[in-house]
Amino acid sequence: MYNQKIVIKVGTNVMTNKDNKIVRPVLRNLVRQIAELYERNIICVLVSSGSAIAGKEILGKSKIKNKPQRRQVYSAIGQPRMMRLYQNIFHDYGMKCAQVLPTKRDFNPGIHRENMISCYEGLLSEGVIPIANEDDAVSVTMSMFSDNDELASLVAQLLNVDKLIILSDIDGLYDGHPHSNNSKLITNVGVQEDVEQYIQESNKGEAEGRGGMGSKLNYAQKTAAKNIPTYIANGKKENTIIDIIDGKNVGTKVAKGIKSS
Repeated sequence: MYNQKIVIKVGTNVMTNKDNKIVRPVLRNLVRQIAELYERNIICVLVSSGSAIAGKEILGKSKIKNKPQRRQVYSAIGQPRMMRLYQNIFHDYGMKCAQVLPTKRDFNPGIHRENMISCYEGLLSEGVIPIANEDDAVSVTMSMFSDNDELASLVAQLLNVDKLIILSDIDGLYDGHPHSNNSKLITNVGVQEDVEQYIQESNKGEAEGRGGMGSKLNYAQKTAAKNIPTYIANGKKENTIIDIIDGKNVGTKVAKGIKSS
C-alpha cells in the first residue's frame, strides 16, 4: 500500500516550446520525478494535455474550417502519439502507464462514476500510472470540461487524494504580471480569498485561453475546499514536484486555514 496518492496536472504550455512543439526532455523530467516518488511509496495519477498539439505535429495544417471539429481531429490523431511518448519514457524507468479518457458526464453519480473509480483503483493497485485526458475526440459542448484544470480537480476529488499539483509554465500566482520585475510570487492563498485582482494583473496584455491562471485558481480553491491542498507551480523546472512533496516553499499553495502571503 502507498503512503500518499497525488494528482499531477501538466498543461500544453509546460510541455511545448515557443514553436508549439512537444519538448521530450520536459516529459522525461516529469516521469523521472513520478518514478522517484513511486520508489518512496507515493503513487501518482497524471492528467496530461498535449493530444491536439501532437496531432497537429503529425497532420500539419488542417483544411477543416470548423474549429471544434478541427480540434477533434487533431486530438484523435495525437492521443495515440502522446501515449506512445509516455509509454516509452515510463518503460525507461521500469514503469507502466495506462490511458483514461473521461468526459464530464462520467463524473455524475451513477454507474459511469463507479466504473471510473474501479478502473483507477485497479490500475493504482497494480502500480500502473493512470494518464487522464479529456476525450477530446467526442467531447463537445455539454460533455466538455472547461479545461484539464477542471478534470484534474474532479479526479483529485473522485479519488480523495492527498495533494493536487497543477503544473504551469510560470512559478505560480503573482501580485502583478509574472514577467514584471516588480511582481512578487504569492506563496499562499486561502480557499475563500478573492484573488481576482491578482489574476487580472497577471493576465494584462495577454489572452486568457483555456487553462489560464484564473481557471487554475478557481479549481485549486474548489479542490482545497475539499481538504485537498493544491499547488500551482512551474513544471518546466527540474525538481518542482519532488520539492513540493518534500515541503519546500515552491509555487503557490492553496489550502484551508491560510491567508494570502
